[in-house]
Amino acid sequence: MRAVSISASRPYEVRIGSGLLSDLGAQLRGLFAAPRSVMVVSDDTVSALYGPAAERSLRDAGFCPERFVFPHGERSKTLSTYAALQQALLTAGFTRSDLIVALGGGVAGDLAGFAAATYQRGIPYVQVPTTLLSAVDSSVGGKTAVNLPGGKNQVGAFHQPALVLCDPDLLHSLPPQEYQNGCGELVKYAMLSGDPLYSALLSEPVSRLPEQVISACVEIKRDFVQSDEWDTGCRRLLNFGHTVGHAIESCSHYAVSHGQAVAIGMAVITRAACHRGLCTPEALSDLERLLASYDLPTHTDFSAQAIARAALSDKKRRGDRLPLILPEAVGRCRVEAIPAQDFVSWLRDGGLS
Repeated sequence: MRAVSISASRPYEVRIGSGLLSDLGAQLRGLFAAPRSVMVVSDDTVSALYGPAAERSLRDAGFCPERFVFPHGERSKTLSTYAALQQALLTAGFTRSDLIVALGGGVAGDLAGFAAATYQRGIPYVQVPTTLLSAVDSSVGGKTAVNLPGGKNQVGAFHQPALVLCDPDLLHSLPPQEYQNGCGELVKYAMLSGDPLYSALLSEPVSRLPEQVISACVEIKRDFVQSDEWDTGCRRLLNFGHTVGHAIESCSHYAVSHGQAVAIGMAVITRAACHRGLCTPEALSDLERLLASYDLPTHTDFSAQAIARAALSDKKRRGDRLPLILPEAVGRCRVEAIPAQDFVSWLRDGGLS
């Protein structure tokens, strides 16, 4: 097992290793005294696959598990699902001495984390990611949120987990499109950090090196979170591709997955930056090479106007300025704040109509 320590406002560990799901109860006993009530939050797909094993492990360790299950998909990441989870906690008699386990991908983690941040002004939660995307990115760092009809992640809070348990064995059940979804975030980390991750992703399929790749990404994110927990400085670099990506997700009503949308966003912004002389042709070709190696998309049929309209509600906007992340080279990116009214021309320079 590998362990990565995160020194945030609430310090915690990310533990990565085969068989951790069956050891869930014992892992929690090391942090929390049983008996405690534990709400296991997962979507219907994950609950059927892994819910019984998680609950059995919790019971064997002396915990009292409850279950909250929601329909799978980004469309469940809403205020109504969040409210239903809060009501389930109240109905089950949860107090501030109890906890939540997010068993699933990014949607489960966001819902469970936001509920934990706000139920009775805050209770602990544990992340158990079951997708590549949540393992390498969203389970770490304490960002929690739900969507509004007008935009993604508009209502949320920073709330660090008490523990992250990442069992690479759980990734074996992922369909190919969900594995590809996680690869969009992997490419982002490779462009931000450079080698050895960039070369490793080109030379070996992620499925052959899951523990090593997950650990590498978590260590990269750890450094950003420890330097800028509240996302006001260098942590903003982790938003590479996300302004365009979130807009594509909103425009498609979440038919386009997060990883695919981020891949398109990275490609569009890098093409625009190259067109404007703000990054080198080599940086663009290096990005496109890595995206192609994972069959990730680089174009969208949504117009520049539609993407720009959706981006107006982006939570990263500050007044009339929109921060974009530009790769100067593999391993070197920077923030460029542009006037929001110029975003359409940037998108057109990036290949959108």
